[in-house]
Amino acid sequence: MKRAGKVAIGATLITAIAVFGALQTVSAPANETVTSLPASETPPAVQTGSCAYMWAYKDAPELTVSFDSAVKALNAEASGRAEYYGEDCIYADGSATFSTMETDFYTRLPVDDLSKEDEFGNWVAQVMEIVTQIPRENLPGNYGFVEFSFEKTEAERIIFRVPIQQYISDAQGKSGAELLRLFYSPP
Repeated sequence: MKRAGKVAIGATLITAIAVFGALQTVSAPANETVTSLPASETPPAVQTGSCAYMWAYKDAPELTVSFDSAVKALNAEASGRAEYYGEDCIYADGSATFSTMETDFYTRLPVDDLSKEDEFGNWVAQVMEIVTQIPRENLPGNYGFVEFSFEKTEAERIIFRVPIQQYISDAQGKSGAELLRLFYSPP
């Protein structure tokens, strides 16, 4: 390839990278909480200017404590946690703002038998009752999902997600195997 062709390809690549970078850099909203990625610096409470958005998950410690406690009240061997899903707006100085898009929940229940569809469906109903009773103002962003994990062993388990809004819309009055099959189809 001649030198002029190589220069043209190089210029095209540089332009593409610059355009992609410009698309990834946007202005951050001024009303977001800023957290610092480097532990050594505390950023200002509100940052203005350009940032790059990246998908992110954040622990929800207070919500996890109350959700886990409610799940353990149903079954002491079970566990639950909550998490926020959204975007980090990362600034050039390393500080970041996080915007919650949805609140998600995760449950784990040890079991001896993976064929107990009625029991699993009833467990789903009990856990979803806990989630739907949380005041809406305590769940930042949109309704997310509840992930259910029924574990016999590390290799033998059933995992599926129940979208919270879909449960509210479609699952009222259902229980047992009927409820389970609404959200889980065996392989």
